[in-house]
Amino acid sequence: MADNLPSTSDSAFQSDVLESDVPVLVDFWATWCGPCKAMVPHLQNVANDLTGKIKIVKVDITDNPDTPSKYGVSHVPTLVMFKAGEVIDKNVGALNPKKLREFVDRNL
Repeated sequence: MADNLPSTSDSAFQSDVLESDVPVLVDFWATWCGPCKAMVPHLQNVANDLTGKIKIVKVDITDNPDTPSKYGVSHVPTLVMFKAGEVIDKNVGALNPKKLREFVDRNL
């Protein structure tokens, strides 16, 4: 994964996401998911544009089944926005660059 899209795990989710000082966009994805892979460059652009304002992390649902289950993720890609440890928005399905940016901007 790209440097600006770090992965997190079931064991690190609390510290990486829930205790973050900035809003966190969690990308729940899987290696076998084509639309998930297609979104990577768009997520990288958002991460670059909003450095310091948002953190974007990826959770591979195959390797980390507990966290997706806890947050009701049943399809990938699913984007979940967290602020102060709470879910504030969720999107199921791939987004084009414009829709992704709208999703992020309305939640910052």
